[in-house]
Formats: sequence, structure tokens, C-alpha cells
Amino acid sequence: MAQKAQRTAPTAAAVGEQPRSAEVNNWTIGIAGGFFEGTFIRYAVELAKALDDGENLRILPIVSYGGNENVNDLLYLKGVDVAITYTDTFELYRKSGRVRDIEQRINYISELLVGEFYIYARPEIASVKDLEGKKVTLGTKGGSATTTGPIVFERLGVRPEFVYVNNTVALEKMKTGEIAAVVSTGGKPNDLFVKLKPEPGFHFLSIPYSEKFADYYVPCPLTSDDYPNLIPIGQSIDNLCMSAVLAVYNFPKGSDRARRLERFIQYYFERFDKLKQPSFHPKWKEVNLLAKVPGWNRYWLAAEKLAAMQNGAGAPAEAAANRAPSERDKTFEEFLAWRKQREKKQ
Repeated sequence: MAQKAQRTAPTAAAVGEQPRSAEVNNWTIGIAGGFFEGTFIRYAVELAKALDDGENLRILPIVSYGGNENVNDLLYLKGVDVAITYTDTFELYRKSGRVRDIEQRINYISELLVGEFYIYARPEIASVKDLEGKKVTLGTKGGSATTTGPIVFERLGVRPEFVYVNNTVALEKMKTGEIAAVVSTGGKPNDLFVKLKPEPGFHFLSIPYSEKFADYYVPCPLTSDDYPNLIPIGQSIDNLCMSAVLAVYNFPKGSDRARRLERFIQYYFERFDKLKQPSFHPKWKEVNLLAKVPGWNRYWLAAEKLAAMQNGAGAPAEAAANRAPSERDKTFEEFLAWRKQREKKQ
């Protein structure tokens, strides 16, 4: 009797439901977003909101371990077709040596947001140098801060003691002095700081821009307009930004995964204007579908679709020509102005 009770449940195939199973899986795309409180998961959810089309295309947003691990998921995790990550993730994988030819295996569909890098510190920490030997949390392991944080600190010549604590918990530990600073990444407005209750003396640290950051980053100051509860009116804080991309594994022509991605890319380009509506994240308005991402290769299917659309009506090129300057444009212009001033001084 016990053996009968423990019999394995029949599969869809065993009960003749193969057609229904095929329908459910045929046009489903899994997108690795990020943590619950992060910008990336919001983007993944909004892609589902804008692109879902019943059985013609179904988007599954996946709460993941963050932008860093999203690349790992693209490489190895079943069900992940697309992922959101920052461009400097490649630096981490190159240094580790654990993935060969990553530039060929991981491609991009388009740029996404320009994300800010934040260091939020206790009152006694006046500059980044004061974090030498201090406990600094990079959030939960696998998140984008665990990639960008070590790169930035290494280039600044500062060696904190990195710990990995959930941001909400870490902010409480900052109050007791157990943690000196929290490192976070994400596009403005970053929910972590928008919803944060100010604590006396707690503040963002300034990160002066220099040529050592020119490969992946651009300067983008934070102002009181960005976070009025945390930055006094009229003040500006030097900061860094990095680009996020909609990444994809380089599935070959003729494969089932490429077949499904072709439909996703088609919907993404054709319905992109829906993502600019007021209910979506404001940074969707800054995305230029034609923008090239330094150090990355565009996925062949995306390149083909863009080329076809440029030769037809409603091409992204036309939209790009008429769009307002994006934050990427503005920050790059600031970088060029900074470099020009530097050259004059030399």
C-alpha cells in the first residue's frame, strides 16, 4: 500500500498533454533580472509588461542573484535566455579566468540604463581613503556591486574589508558602527536611497573622475534633485556611472533558443515605445537602440533586425535622430569637457 501511495505522478506526455506542454514552452523567454529591491528586476518585470502576448510570447522575469551572477546564469542555468548586467562584468570574468572567450559567448541586444555607483558612509568617513581597512558591504554576493566595487576601490588604491550583507540589514549595522559604508549600484532613482530615512551625518562619498576609469565608466554627479532627503540643496557630489546591457547567450542560427529569441527581439524593437510610457522606469526614455557598447559584440539576430528596421518605416535610427539627449550623451559630454580642461593644464 505504501509503495502504491508513493507512485510518481504521471507526466504531461504520459497523459497525452504533449501539445499543451509544447504550447506553454514554445514561445517562453526567461529574463534574469536581479534582487527584489534592485533596478534590474524592475526592468525585467517591465519587459514582461510591455512584451507579453499570451501564447505568442511569454516573458518570465526571474529574481536572481544580481547582475554579476546573471552572466553565470546565461552560461549555465536552464531557462535563462536573456539577462541584465553591467558592462564591467567582463572585467571580473577575465580576471578570474573561469570563463574562456566570454566576449564571443555573451553578446548584447541593446544598451539599457546608465547606472550609478554609490558609496554611502558613516559620519566619520570623510573620503574614500578613510575606508582603508574598514568593513564595507557590497550587498549580497553576485550583485552588480560585487563586481564594480572591487574594481573601483582597486583603481583608487584603497583596500577595505569587503563583507556581503543585504543592503537593508547593512544600513542598520551602519548605525551601530559595525559597517562603515554600503556600496550599491542602480539607475536613478535608486529605490534603496529614495526610501531611506536620513541619519545624522550619513552621506554619499565623492568619487573624483580620472583617466583610470575611462574604459567602463563616465562621470555623473549626484545632486539634491536626485535625492533631496540625503543631499543638501545646491550641493553636488562627484560620482561614477556605468552602462547596463540587455545580454544574451550567442545561440547559433538554426537552434531552438535562437528561434525564440528572434521573436523576443522583434517584439522588443517593435514595441519599444511602450516602455517609454509614464508607468515605466524613466530611464527607458534614454535608451538608444542603435548605440554600440564598447568591448561587447551585438548578438547577430539583433544586428539583423536593426538593419532590417533601418531600411524600413519606423526605424530606430529615425527615433534616435529625434530623441532628446540621453543621460549617456550628457555624461559623455561632461567627460569630454573634463578631458579638455585636463589637457589645457598639462
